[in-house]
Amino acid sequence: MVAMSTRERPVDRGRRLATADRIRIGHELRVARQVVGESVHVVGSAIEMSGMQVSRIERGILPTVSIEQLARLGAAVGLDVRVRAYPGPSPVLDAAQMALLGRLRARLPKHLLFRTEVPLPSVGDQRAWDAYISRLVGIADVLPVEAETRLVDGQAQFRRISLKLRDSGLEHVLVVLADTRRNRDVLRSASSILDGDFPVSPRRALAALSAGHHPGGSAIVLI
Repeated sequence: MVAMSTRERPVDRGRRLATADRIRIGHELRVARQVVGESVHVVGSAIEMSGMQVSRIERGILPTVSIEQLARLGAAVGLDVRVRAYPGPSPVLDAAQMALLGRLRARLPKHLLFRTEVPLPSVGDQRAWDAYISRLVGIADVLPVEAETRLVDGQAQFRRISLKLRDSGLEHVLVVLADTRRNRDVLRSASSILDGDFPVSPRRALAALSAGHHPGGSAIVLI
């Protein structure tokens, strides 16, 4: 049976982070305004906002505040407001990924333990492996699995997987791709980059796993 983990819903996490960021940046903008010695009304007039809007932004209670408004307010008080995206929790598996993992599980001996959405061991790391195979025989008894139904930016997607592998303290990973023409084309075009990191052939990897053995290295398979 494939086990599922319980995690915070993306919509709830997004709201929580947005609220925290609004409060944080609002405080920073307020302090900067006070340092330059201007009132909310003077600053607001300079950037085509009302003093009330500026005050609400500073208190973090304007849920509809835009990036442009934050940037304009920041520029008026000597701050550059920039937005960046940081690695967060792994996205929740969708139906297509679950089906892909199900096809992989069907090829494995029943005595192997197969879990999904297994968090990385580092404290505070919110990422998770799509799946985790345990009780293998060979160079290691565990093997993390990443499932990709569609390769869009192959280099970026595999870089993310490599970083996850590095941070997990493990040496090998199995990447399972949906067997589509697009995925085959992307793999073919990136073969010169990926071959060194994924030296085990798909056929050898699947044969080893079907026998309950570790593939002996990292591999990419299409199912």
